[in-house]
Amino acid sequence: MSSKTIAFVGVGRMGANMARRLKDRGYTISAVFDTHTEGASTLATELGCQHATTLADVTARADVIFTVVTNDASQRAIFASSGDSLLTNAGGKIFINCATLSPQAHRETYDAAKAVGAHSLEASMASSISQAREGKLYLMLAGDEAIYNEVQPIIEDLSINRRFIGGAGRAAEVKALVNMVMNINTAGLAEGLGLAAALGHDLDLIREVFSQTGANSRVLETDGEDMATRSHDCWFSAEHAAKDSGIAAQVALEQGLNLPLNAATQAQYQKMVTLGLGGLDKSGIAELTFKGRHA
Repeated sequence: MSSKTIAFVGVGRMGANMARRLKDRGYTISAVFDTHTEGASTLATELGCQHATTLADVTARADVIFTVVTNDASQRAIFASSGDSLLTNAGGKIFINCATLSPQAHRETYDAAKAVGAHSLEASMASSISQAREGKLYLMLAGDEAIYNEVQPIIEDLSINRRFIGGAGRAAEVKALVNMVMNINTAGLAEGLGLAAALGHDLDLIREVFSQTGANSRVLETDGEDMATRSHDCWFSAEHAAKDSGIAAQVALEQGLNLPLNAATQAQYQKMVTLGLGGLDKSGIAELTFKGRHA
C-alpha cells in the first residue's frame, strides 16, 4: 500500500465508490470536492476526511488527486490557468484523471500539469459503479510510464485489469473506441429485440438464441433483459452514451473517416436526451425501438 495521501474531485457514484474502496484498503483519503456540495459533505463525514470547498485546498491536502468529472468543459474548469484551480501550488502532485474526455482535453491537462511541475495520468474506465466499489475496474492508462509505475499500487487496489496504452491522450482514444462499439452494439440489440417483439416472439427465447449465435454480445448479457422488461435503472446513462459517441465522431473527423453506424447511434442517444430520457441507462435506447413505447 502506498503512503501517499489521496483526494478526490468529483464524487458522484463512481468517484465516491472509488474513494470508499481506497479507504477500505487502508489509504488516507484527505479531502473530497464536488460542485454538488451536499453530496461531498456527506461523503467527507463518512470517510472522516476534509470536505474541501476550493480546488486549491484539494491540491494542498493530497499527494495524489483523482478527478472524475462530467465532460471536457468541467475538466478545463478544474485545471484552469487562473482563479481557483487544482494547478495552484501543484508542483510534485500527481493527478489521475478518470473521466471519459476527448483525447485533446487529456493532452491539455497533461501539458498544463507539466508546466507547473505536476504530473497528469489518464485512467480511463470501462467499468460500472459496482465494480468501482469492489476494486474491479478495467483501467486504460496513459501519460508518463514512470508516473504510472509510481502510483501502480494504488491503481492495482482499484482494478482487476489494467493496460498502459502510451502517451497522453492515447488511453482516451482507446476508451472512445470501446464506448463507440459498445453503444453501436447496444443500439443494434435494441433494434433486434424491438423487431422480435413486434413479430410476437418470446423475448426470453430470442435472447437465448442470440446468446448461442453470431448475435451474441456483451451487451446482450448486461442489457438484454432490461430492454425487454423496461428496467432502465442507470449504470451508464444515455446522456453519457451520446457524449461518448460524439467523442468518437470527433476523433474520426480529425482522421478523415466516415463512421455511419456511430453517427446513427449517436443520433439515437441524442434523441433520448431530447425526449427527456437521457437519465435512463443506455439500455433505455430500446424505448425508441419497441412498438408502443416512446416514438
